[in-house]
Amino acid sequence: MSGRDDTGESRRGLASAASSLRGSLLGFFRRRVPDPAEAEDLVQDVFTRIVARDSTEPVEHLGGYVFQVAQSVLADRGRRRVVRFAQAHVPFDNDQHADADFDPARILAGKEDLRRVTAALLSLPERTRTVFVLNRLEGRKYREIADQLGISVSAVEKHIARAIRHLGDTFEGQS
Repeated sequence: MSGRDDTGESRRGLASAASSLRGSLLGFFRRRVPDPAEAEDLVQDVFTRIVARDSTEPVEHLGGYVFQVAQSVLADRGRRRVVRFAQAHVPFDNDQHADADFDPARILAGKEDLRRVTAALLSLPERTRTVFVLNRLEGRKYREIADQLGISVSAVEKHIARAIRHLGDTFEGQS
């Protein structure tokens, strides 16, 4: 054994040669990722994978190999985002929510309100309830609802008005 680590040297050589493509790689990610810091992280992931490469075979087309690794890093990012629903997470803003009241009595009152609203919605005729939920909870436009349910926009408007009137009557004087 010579005491030399040929694999380590070849990895460092590959990483060094690939670093000449860093600018192009950064541009590749910036066109696909809105956050510049995340683009930098993805470039770093590419180099990490190149250095961790498990083959001693030389890379014939370095540019193609680097961008193939980049595409793989981007695909992995996409899969992680889908799994974690990263877009749905909202960071906690202490300045905005510092005065939030997490009193158990308030939480119980909120749960009771939710139960009453649910009961009121369930007491609506099915079509009216469906129209109301599609509009107010799912954010659908009147035209979309009309097309989906095969009714006129005017009928959608009447169902919404009926639901609002019912909910208003149900909760009038309660607060």
